[in-house]
Amino acid sequence: MIARALDSRLGRLAVQFGKFGIVGVIGLVVDTAVLYAGLALGLEFFAARIPSFFAAATATWALNRAFTFRGARDEPIHRQWAKFITANAVGGVVNYAVSVGLEANVELVATHPFLAVAAGSLAGMFFNFAASKHLVFKGA
Repeated sequence: MIARALDSRLGRLAVQFGKFGIVGVIGLVVDTAVLYAGLALGLEFFAARIPSFFAAATATWALNRAFTFRGARDEPIHRQWAKFITANAVGGVVNYAVSVGLEANVELVATHPFLAVAAGSLAGMFFNFAASKHLVFKGA
């Protein structure tokens, strides 16, 4: 019964979304590591979020290409990366706005920047999945 459910269109979508979530957690680790490196170098939070986002987006693109959306139409890597960054830009803006807004307005979050990164990542996740599936990794 479980195998049949996973073979359904909804089941395959759920598995794919689960893989996307796993990749997202890895992206969160990359995002957080680069953020803290930027903070250690003296960057302000809002400035450190920019390279941390691009590092995480590049890592998640590569992992989603190899793991989540394997079997998508093949296209040149540079074009697919650019489409991924562009398609996920709206999710990135949501991610950035939520994280910066929380960091600036919630003392607990300002004390623990990881919470801002996690909240921002979650806020952009649903949009990014739809954009990735339908605009970047077509046919997967």
